[in-house]
Formats: sequence, C-alpha cells, structure tokens
Amino acid sequence: MAITDNPGDLTDAVMADAVSTAAGQLVELSRWIDESPRNAGRDPEALDWIRVAKVGEEAGEAISALNAATGANPRKGMCGSMTAVSKELLDVAVTALAAFEHLNGHAGYSLAALFGHIENVYRRAGLGDHPTTTP
Repeated sequence: MAITDNPGDLTDAVMADAVSTAAGQLVELSRWIDESPRNAGRDPEALDWIRVAKVGEEAGEAISALNAATGANPRKGMCGSMTAVSKELLDVAVTALAAFEHLNGHAGYSLAALFGHIENVYRRAGLGDHPTTTP
C-alpha cells in the first residue's frame, strides 16, 4: 500500500498496516545493503561506519537540492524544486532508519524507536501539555 498525497483520507487501520509494511521494508532494505557482495565480507566496524556515513552523504544531497531550488549558485540560477528537496530529505530519513536497523540487528523496530523519539523531543520542547492534532 502506497501512501501518497492525501494522508487525511487514511484510517487508523490503513496507517497501522502502512507502518507495519514500512517497518518490514526497512529491515529488508538494510539486510539487502549488508548482504550485498561488496559489504558481506567487510569488517563489521567498517560496515557500521559506511552505514552511518551514508546518512551524511544523503544529507549533503538534500543541501545540494536546496541550493538548486533557491538559486544559491548565481551561475546556475534556480534549477531545482522544493519537491526535489523534499524527496532528498526522505532519502535521508530512509537511510538513517535503515542504518538504525543495521546497528540494532535488523530487529524491525526502527519506526517504533522513531515514534518514541519524536514523543521525547516533543515533550522536551515543552509541548507535552498540549493536545496533539493530526491533519
């Protein structure tokens, strides 16, 4: 099930199914990366470094996309879009979550950990006393 442009139409059951599916897909993606021929024989610590460093590489791509979308390079002008920036940011998120799975033995709880972390950040921001709303 693909979630696209209209999350307001999603029911709790559809969201729960989507989260469960995505959690499994993150595990599969992470295992696929770890088990690729180039990575399968690597030293485990080296693979940890590769997986975490890849998050930084993806963040750099998001920054480059923002530079293109805002015309930060006068020679190139505005040659990108905020849609491209958004897609790059999602690449950062997927890469980080897959690296989390790698570091935690592909246990399948990266999204649950993310949701818990979001709640902790929300409360640290002093927003815990306010009701949460969904779109």
